[in-house]
Amino acid sequence: MSGPRPGPSPRSVLVLLTALMLVDFADRQVLVAAFPYLRGEWGLDDTTLGALVAVVTLAVGLGALPVAALVDRWSRVRAIALMGTVWSAAAAASAVAASPVALFAARIGVGAGEAGYGPAGGALLATLFPERRRAAVLGVFQAAGPLGTVVGMALGSAIAAQWGWRWAVGILAVPGVLLALAVLRVRDYPTVHAVPRGPRAVAGVLRTRTVVAAVTGMVLVLVVASSLYTWLPTHFERSLLLSPAQAGGLAAVVVLAGVGGTAGAAVLADRAARRDPAARLRTPVLAGTAASALLVPAFAVVPAGPAQIGLVVLGSAAVTAAVGPAAAAVVDVTHRGVRATAISVLVVAQNLLGLTVGPVLTGALADTVDLTTALALVAVLGLAAAAAFGAAMRSYPGDRAGVGSPAPGARPVAEAGG
Repeated sequence: MSGPRPGPSPRSVLVLLTALMLVDFADRQVLVAAFPYLRGEWGLDDTTLGALVAVVTLAVGLGALPVAALVDRWSRVRAIALMGTVWSAAAAASAVAASPVALFAARIGVGAGEAGYGPAGGALLATLFPERRRAAVLGVFQAAGPLGTVVGMALGSAIAAQWGWRWAVGILAVPGVLLALAVLRVRDYPTVHAVPRGPRAVAGVLRTRTVVAAVTGMVLVLVVASSLYTWLPTHFERSLLLSPAQAGGLAAVVVLAGVGGTAGAAVLADRAARRDPAARLRTPVLAGTAASALLVPAFAVVPAGPAQIGLVVLGSAAVTAAVGPAAAAVVDVTHRGVRATAISVLVVAQNLLGLTVGPVLTGALADTVDLTTALALVAVLGLAAAAAFGAAMRSYPGDRAGVGSPAPGARPVAEAGG
């Protein structure tokens, strides 16, 4: 009698979870392509349209920690399948919404479904692959975020123009459900039943100096990145006198450079860390420094034109280069039983402090000075991020050495199948 059929290989799981991450972010951004149609059909103002997008990020930020705590105690695989099904169903509900209120409720459902996916997927991948490949794997996984943003906007615009905004918003529900159900074939790692849980687990994670410093650095680089990606189309329209479509296309190229920077730097960081483990965090230090060195002159010194665009493209690749190595470092210094919780701390900070603050901060500065100067001022935060990553690099060896011991406050227990 044959044994149980083996699950997909780690590489196949990486492809599957990365594809689902792409759908996750495409679902978040596809509504942007529907703005002109929603304005025309329901007469929505810009504040309401912005709220329809922001509510997804807010739901992700608020839900990440409680969902991740459940994931750590239950099952990564079953949780991912459930979450993917929930957010896909909410995307389908968005497509048939009969009123702005119904659409708003459906978008909350999208965010609620997506809240724990990053932590659950990251925790699963971090265990399936060896530590020496962790930054590269998490870098590829997280690079699907900005790529999904581009796909969502481009695909949404094309479908909305051809068949209407409802098809554009709802069509991603199909691949979302199919990919979510496919995850059920993946082998999970055993759940570690350890205490503390919930808020005490979060407190334990935050007592690790490397986690606090790395999360701080990630928040700062994402303030720069989110400012860049939100305001570049407007900057290009005003400085280069481009049409909205041309400015959006040029901004998409900058976002794609960020995708390449995320994945490429993560691979390089893993290779360097084989010889010197501290190199995993040296990469984010260099990334933050390079981002400021490229973006500040681009907006403060270089006039609008090809040279500025070149610096901005390189700066985009630099500012996202910290993502994979920093996430891997957080996992490296975290007890296996609370990995999803640790990644959720990073996700909450990214969404509520980085991705939310960046566009608002730049807009407020632009109202005081001008948009180009505002972008230059925000880009200085890359240096602050480099300093935070430097602090993480100094505490990393000691925190990493202690990760084999039980989580802070936990009692040693046997593992149970997940």
